[in-house]
Amino acid sequence: MDGVSLGPLLIRWNGALIALGVALGALLSAVRARKRDFDPEIIFDLFLPVAVWGTLGARLWHILTPSRSALELGLTAQYYFSHPIEITAFWAGGYGIAGAWLGGILGLWYFCRKHEYPFWELADILAPGLALAQGIGRLGNYFNQELYGLPTSFFLKVFIDPDHRLDGYETVNFYHPLFAYESLLNFANMALLLWLSRRFADKLERGDLFLAYLGFYSLVRFLLEFLRLDVSVVAGVNVNQAFFAFAFLGVAVSMFLRRRAVLKTVRSL
Repeated sequence: MDGVSLGPLLIRWNGALIALGVALGALLSAVRARKRDFDPEIIFDLFLPVAVWGTLGARLWHILTPSRSALELGLTAQYYFSHPIEITAFWAGGYGIAGAWLGGILGLWYFCRKHEYPFWELADILAPGLALAQGIGRLGNYFNQELYGLPTSFFLKVFIDPDHRLDGYETVNFYHPLFAYESLLNFANMALLLWLSRRFADKLERGDLFLAYLGFYSLVRFLLEFLRLDVSVVAGVNVNQAFFAFAFLGVAVSMFLRRRAVLKTVRSL
């Protein structure tokens, strides 16, 4: 069942879970903002620009790096450029979390610059809520029968209808439920971030928590891409896996340089 019909309106489970994830993530962020002496209204003020930029980034990433299933439907980048109206059909096609990251971070940076808010502090406040939103939103992939992995006989498996199977897998029934793996690991990310923010509150620098969120999720996505069937390949490279590999390395280098700078400052005192 794709969703619930309310008269002429069809509320799809995937969209409903994404909306629920965003709402609960925003609520968690508002609570954290209050505890850090910020006006919780800031969270709701920045919601629109971050959501708009994140959605645009996610859509553009999907268009520029189409997945295998999109290519099988003829939804190539060239198709979208020759049918530009289809780019705005957000209800059709897909999105890319890498683009959502880039667009969302740009939207947050623009919001902070415009209103003179500290970027890294707000990013730290948002980090656990982002992980929570992703964890809930990923469950919607079950109803769309997407984001599944390689065939498996493992006890953790999901049945995929023939209409949603990739070419060459028409007779295979069960697959790794990557959406469930990622959802659980996003919840683990949220729990880790909340623990770090309490346990090391006096030791964390601005931005450390947000970088920890980026690093954890990057590692998760890099590893899960080994199990994924519906990959996005550009010039023979799994572009999503490559992106998250570089993101993880970038976070690791940034954390190392930040810690080294702190140690140098302490030693000079």
